[in-house]
Amino acid sequence: MLKRVFVAPDPGRARLRFATRAVLGIGLAVVVCGLAGHSLAGAVTGGLAALLALFTVADPTVRGQAVTTALLPVVGLPVLAAAAELHDTPVARDLTFLAVVGAGVYARRWGPRGHSLGVFAFMTFFVAQFLHATPGQLPELYAAVLLSVLTAAVVRFGVWCYERRLPPAAVPAPPAGTGLARVTTRQAVQATAGAGFALVVGQLVSGQRWYWAVGATWWIFVNTTSRGETLVRGFRRVLGTVIGIGLGFLVAVPVHGAPVPTAVLVAAAVFGIFYTAAVSYTWMMLCVTLLAELLYGLLGVLGPGLLALRLAETGVGALGAALAVLFVLPVTTHATTDAWIQRALRCVHACTAEAAARLAGSATADPAPRVAELEQLLGRVRLSVAPLVHPLNPMPTRKARARRVLALLDDCAREIRGLVAVAADPEASHDARLAAACWRVEAAVEALTAGRADALPHPAEPPAEGALAHLHGLERALADLAEPLRTPTGSRPVGA
Repeated sequence: MLKRVFVAPDPGRARLRFATRAVLGIGLAVVVCGLAGHSLAGAVTGGLAALLALFTVADPTVRGQAVTTALLPVVGLPVLAAAAELHDTPVARDLTFLAVVGAGVYARRWGPRGHSLGVFAFMTFFVAQFLHATPGQLPELYAAVLLSVLTAAVVRFGVWCYERRLPPAAVPAPPAGTGLARVTTRQAVQATAGAGFALVVGQLVSGQRWYWAVGATWWIFVNTTSRGETLVRGFRRVLGTVIGIGLGFLVAVPVHGAPVPTAVLVAAAVFGIFYTAAVSYTWMMLCVTLLAELLYGLLGVLGPGLLALRLAETGVGALGAALAVLFVLPVTTHATTDAWIQRALRCVHACTAEAAARLAGSATADPAPRVAELEQLLGRVRLSVAPLVHPLNPMPTRKARARRVLALLDDCAREIRGLVAVAADPEASHDARLAAACWRVEAAVEALTAGRADALPHPAEPPAEGALAHLHGLERALADLAEPLRTPTGSRPVGA
């Protein structure tokens, strides 16, 4: 697990920049709140608002990111007001919280912006429970949110906007559909049901910290689609919480909320959240748990009993999510995996066509955005296939087949990157054999996505030239994919 986090590729040091900018933006937001005379509750609220503004906003363009960031308070402040106003009316508060959960998940149908706004709405309600916010505190909390989002925006779009030097990130949309066939709709129902279970059982465990269980259920549903993904994420959340609690006994409890060491450790925890998020959910949850422990230390309530309660509430939340995805409108791992693999294969063809057009002399052909989209889609495939390759998966044949599919898709991506690099060379010239090779790639993708693996064309003999060599490697990888993706009578595809 250590190797996965610290040896994982970080092209362009993107994760390092992401995490470092987060520490700068969140730290500056907390300082601004302090200079404005806000209380500890205001500073915590502001720090969380800045964290969310820097962490969840993922629009593909800088302009889109700026618009989404500006909309965060528009969504969050009314939710914060509702949470504070309903503080003393538990039934109305709980029903409103569940409505926020359902609406927040449903909003993902509108892509990255809907996802960001849904997360911000949920977390503003959550932080109101965390701080036991009352109507009298609203003016200060409003000011803290506005100041912190503005500060985070200044850092993100002014002081350190490294995205301006990068091509727009391709963020794949969730699988389409209508009504209950739409994954986001089914997940909204699942998340609401799971959160309802967590809320009721969580309150039986603790009348004061029940919202931890709801929060665990919510975050387990984030960035998952199928029941397999959700179950794996729930396991990793519990594991990260257990390790984080153990670390808390060694680090957070001895500090006793002392300001200077707590500030240093909070900065380290924030860095860890942002740095590990893309490669290890377990490590991210470890850092989140440590951050929560340090904040409770500042509030003067941290102790062994509280840590044990957090573990219990996390377990309740994970159980709620598991029951929901298993019994409420389940989305199978097969359906999700198949959809992402097919989209990745179509993107392989699009990349090839753009690169071939570039080599043929087209001035408008640009395969780079397609390559970025392919990387994003392969990330989604890996996430979807994760339950099948998990160490606890008891079916070795399906595990081996899933690993084979991932390896071959990675081969496709490697050959595509090589082909695009050749196409970018101004000295590269058109070769008449490119058209035939690209036709074979197109035919292979169509055969695989149509379930006709036996109709795959035979790869040509490997040439020596750069572009054709990459195209031949791509043909070979697509041909080899036929076996693990084939679904003969009586067998199941990789994601079944």
